Amino acid sequence: SRYDAPTRENVVDFLAFDPLNPSSILSCVQRARENARSVRDALSSDTWQQINRFSLFVSRSTSIGPAGRELRDFLAEVKLLSHLVSGTADNTMSHGEAWDFLQVGRLLERADNTSRLLDVKYFLLLPSPDDVGSHVDEMQWSFVLRSASALEMYRKRHGRLSPTSIIDFLLLDPEFPRAALFCLIHAEHSLRALSGGLSGRFQNAAEQRLGRLRSELAYAQVHEIIAGGLHEFLDSFQAKLNDIGDAIDRTFFALQPVSASENGATWKAASDFLPRHQGQ
Repeated sequence: SRYDAPTRENVVDFLAFDPLNPSSILSCVQRARENARSVRDALSSDTWQQINRFSLFVSRSTSIGPAGRELRDFLAEVKLLSHLVSGTADNTMSHGEAWDFLQVGRLLERADNTSRLLDVKYFLLLPSPDDVGSHVDEMQWSFVLRSASALEMYRKRHGRLSPTSIIDFLLLDPEFPRAALFCLIHAEHSLRALSGGLSGRFQNAAEQRLGRLRSELAYAQVHEIIAGGLHEFLDSFQAKLNDIGDAIDRTFFALQPVSASENGATWKAASDFLPRHQGQ
């Protein structure tokens, strides 16, 4: 609806630099900077500086061309700066409440993105029956793995490209950091730390929904997922991630009435009702 045709130039502009596309690189980085600025006191100075550097780089790069080395260098720098922000936060911030919130958001977003990469290949780029197993089919699967920064680790684990093994690796591997199951396991650890819950139990809807989805993946079999319809499974998975995000918002951030009077209700943040860690 924003462009006349899906040309290379239009697609690059839409995905990288369109300020009206909330998922463009420019929009994501600018919003990340604004969010970081609003909680500046919870971040280390090094983390804030890396986020600032990232935002300035992307804002200054809006005039690059849609193809060639210039674009490749830009995308490589975006990946590097993203890793630097993550690594700087891990190594310069106390692993307390602020870091746990950062982890939960990052991991849930990563799980969602991995599922969408799989869905693009399996549902939108699905070749004709004659193309299954062909060079084109294998090339597309390798692109999916490259998009998830997973090709090298997949090769070490499974060797030859196989659609079933790739789906299993990107969804159900508990050790690869961009696999959906890995993301849910570690997001659950951080969410439990935030609410002071115990393993095997839940204290709020966010913990319940995340634990249920993590268990669903932990006990799933890739052949059962494919037999039941991979697209349908991924669509349901993404909807459940959205439900978890909504539950986190209601549990930790939404205002709730705690008393009423003739002059109206008194409101408190939902997080005020949660147990606090010792020393906080």
